[in-house]
Amino acid sequence: MEGTKPVNKKLAAALSGGAVLVLALSGCGGDDNEKLDSWAKEVCDAVQPQAKKIESANASIQKETSDNSKPADVQKTDAQAFQDMSDAYKAIGAAVTKAGAPDVENGEKKQQDAVKELNTISSSYASLKKQVDGLDTKDQGKFADGLKDIATELDKLGKSGNDALRTLEEGEVGQAMARQSSCKAATAPATQS
Repeated sequence: MEGTKPVNKKLAAALSGGAVLVLALSGCGGDDNEKLDSWAKEVCDAVQPQAKKIESANASIQKETSDNSKPADVQKTDAQAFQDMSDAYKAIGAAVTKAGAPDVENGEKKQQDAVKELNTISSSYASLKKQVDGLDTKDQGKFADGLKDIATELDKLGKSGNDALRTLEEGEVGQAMARQSSCKAATAPATQS
């Protein structure tokens, strides 16, 4: 059992880094802009349940990695969590598409870039699920090595994942989002760092 323990911890750490991505919606008050506020409300209302889904997927991985779990259990939990995350990011991308371009300068480009990125993140989690599904749970050493590769991928995903989202959320858009109670609720855990 010893072999997978540190790797599981690394996986959990990498994951919690990657999942705060979408919860980076921050900002502070600013001028009211009704059109933009209604756009922000639509996006924030759609993001909130997905952010919760990502958080609970994260929690299930953390829980599974904190016990002396069997490789097969870790595999099952991780695969389900990655699937949930993939679905959540896809749903957020769809919500941003449906909301249309925010009423700001270069709004359309910002929206398209963010959607493209959210869909890329969704695909990355889907491919991590495939990777986890393919791990050999009967061989402790191979399983640990496989988890190590996944942790590395997750780490990259967490680091590369938020440029377009940051761009979408800067300036007026971020301020409008910060005024929405559903965005505040979705971001509470991420703002404590």
